[in-house]
Amino acid sequence: MAHILTVCTANICRSPMAEALLQHALRGQPEPLKSIKVISAGVAARHGERVSENSVTALKKVGINLSRHSSQPLTRELVNDALAIFCMTESHRAMIELNFEPPPEHLYLFRELMPPPADPEIADPFGGPLKLYEACRDEMVEAIPSLVEFLKKLTAKSA
Repeated sequence: MAHILTVCTANICRSPMAEALLQHALRGQPEPLKSIKVISAGVAARHGERVSENSVTALKKVGINLSRHSSQPLTRELVNDALAIFCMTESHRAMIELNFEPPPEHLYLFRELMPPPADPEIADPFGGPLKLYEACRDEMVEAIPSLVEFLKKLTAKSA
């Protein structure tokens, strides 16, 4: 079964938080959304890096445990098997479009599907204080309803 893919740079801050938040939201939806797996990866990630401590803390504050996450690089298989890919910035999207031929059909920024004037990019909090990670988390949470609505339509088309 196809998965949803969230992508950032090193897969230790933003994309793991996005993965966990989106997975949490989808579990509350009816099938087929409830059963879709959300996976994260990084365009410049190494295998097995620990998630940043501030990412763990920011999600723990909303009841989600991220402590077991381990980073992984973006691969052709992950891209090819993705129902949709949600990146954090335009540079991530550009790297995917350059490195994967043909570029994936459903490639978006995590906040791109929100109504204007929302900023579609999510800045990297790496190395910043906890409140920067919390702001990053809140930007993702704000985008979740628009992503769920999009995924409802996407899965209805492919059913």
